[in-house]
Amino acid sequence: MNDEERVAAGMRTRREVLGDAHVDRAVAETTEFTAAFQDFITRYAWGELWSRPGLSRPERSMITIAMLAALGRESELTLHVRAGLRNGLTADDIREVLMQVAVYAGVPAANRAFAIAAAAIGKSP
Repeated sequence: MNDEERVAAGMRTRREVLGDAHVDRAVAETTEFTAAFQDFITRYAWGELWSRPGLSRPERSMITIAMLAALGRESELTLHVRAGLRNGLTADDIREVLMQVAVYAGVPAANRAFAIAAAAIGKSP
């Protein structure tokens, strides 16, 4: 896949996973300073990683939610809980992911992640 195809695939996947509203905001807020980063995540995170065969989108969402919860990346966790629901995860699936986080990353991380996920799930369509 060449760079142009990677960017197109990345933008398509990014929109499917995160939703048009989020991606439109990110694109609109792009500055000269952040343009290289936006290009990087579109090409590699979305055009390469999220577009790869081997794992389904729900599986990628579960992995991403677990990592973000474990690392305490709160704003990204909110975004990816909503994306997980868009990718077909249920609230029960997300709860089970966070139970894993409690054992492997610690109860404080999971406790905060449960609060964030509950709020995100409550605000999702």
